[in-house]
Amino acid sequence: METHFEWRDEFNIGVDVIDREHQRLFKIINKIVTLKEEEGNGQWACQEGVKFFKGHTVKHFADEEAYMASIQYGGLEQHRQIHRSFREHTLPALEQELERTDYAPDAVDHFLGVCAGWLIGHTLTEDQAITGEQVSKWEHLLPSEEVAALKKVIIQLVFDMFQLESQMVSDAYGGEKFGRGVYCRLVYGAGGEKRQEILMVFEEKLLINTVGKVLGLQTNKLDTMLVNAARYTVRQFVGRVMEHYPDGEDYELKEENLLTYSQFRKIFQREKPQVSLLFNTGGAGYFSYCVIAPHLLEQGESATPLEPENAMEEVEKYLAKREKKEAQEEANPRKKILVVDDSATIRQAMKKLLGEEYRVDMAESGVAAIRAITLNRPDLVLLDYEMPVCDGKQTLEMLRSEEAFADIPVIFLTGRSDPELVRTLLSLKPAGYLLKYLKPDDIKQKIGRFFETGRMTDRS
Repeated sequence: METHFEWRDEFNIGVDVIDREHQRLFKIINKIVTLKEEEGNGQWACQEGVKFFKGHTVKHFADEEAYMASIQYGGLEQHRQIHRSFREHTLPALEQELERTDYAPDAVDHFLGVCAGWLIGHTLTEDQAITGEQVSKWEHLLPSEEVAALKKVIIQLVFDMFQLESQMVSDAYGGEKFGRGVYCRLVYGAGGEKRQEILMVFEEKLLINTVGKVLGLQTNKLDTMLVNAARYTVRQFVGRVMEHYPDGEDYELKEENLLTYSQFRKIFQREKPQVSLLFNTGGAGYFSYCVIAPHLLEQGESATPLEPENAMEEVEKYLAKREKKEAQEEANPRKKILVVDDSATIRQAMKKLLGEEYRVDMAESGVAAIRAITLNRPDLVLLDYEMPVCDGKQTLEMLRSEEAFADIPVIFLTGRSDPELVRTLLSLKPAGYLLKYLKPDDIKQKIGRFFETGRMTDRS
């Protein structure tokens, strides 16, 4: 697969000396890509190219810092620290990996992906800030006006980095699955016990349409280089957002994980997100940004931390697990069921009962159900009839008012069987209803019969 790291006009910050150097760094990466494909002297050419890139990066950092000092840029020290971290930690770790693996193709791809991802993120965030306007900081995280400010920062960053218009779909994202997702966890620390945890979720096609497009990757699937580039772009994105937190500049990245959806859900359910935003970028895809406050953090196992010495191997394992799961689902496709109930006990019981045979998602309210259906259309909705605020009847009406959802079958869940309620339920013309107190085997049998015949013969 031919890879080309594409320079785009929006990367320019309007300072000729910096813009020229940025373009040159991209050309160096492209030259290494070309050299690594050559037979015979490929390794030697790569070694020389990497040394040249390393040296040129250090010189560029010095020139850029001199320019910032000349204009008395207020963020010089923080910017210098970012440069120092890349120069003293990231580059040496990558170089050691190249030497340890004798410049294996995968190690070179890892080097290129990380460097390109770091450059993309750094150029589109920190470097753009040199000449751009700063968004005012806030004093508190929880008040609605501060959440609105965070939303504004994220939307502006997405546009600045990728020229994508994004809209906030929800300010109470509940961890619903959307398409094929990539789940990232970043943990930051700032002296003592101060911690901040960020969970970001990306629809796979969004990464392909943004980072993948910048890299010029001709692929419709994630690969090792794209994931590594995305990791470092995400780091720059989160770092830029964190500038607007109180004392955000004091935080340093302590741990990074790539999560499965199951691991993400466990963290999401265990912790209490302080901010949980869901965004749509039109046809490019969805993403979410979730923050867990320091005082809400609990200790719990998440996933293998990504370190310089194991990142390449762990990313490959992550992709292999995804491919294996996707292959299993293609070979044995399962129907998708959305369980909607305000009782966590009922939701978990239904998931445990049906999870081996069906793909089960959950929502705790009618509003959450609409959001979940929008993100991941189910084959059947099991809908609690008696819920607070937005009950089953109202939820069904909302579904039927949307042409795209009107044909999704809905079976009501209820704990009552009195004739009056049954008449009310059937008057709404659902696909059927289920009594919650039925034996588990009876519930499974009735749902299985529905999928086989398209109807519930005894309507209960």
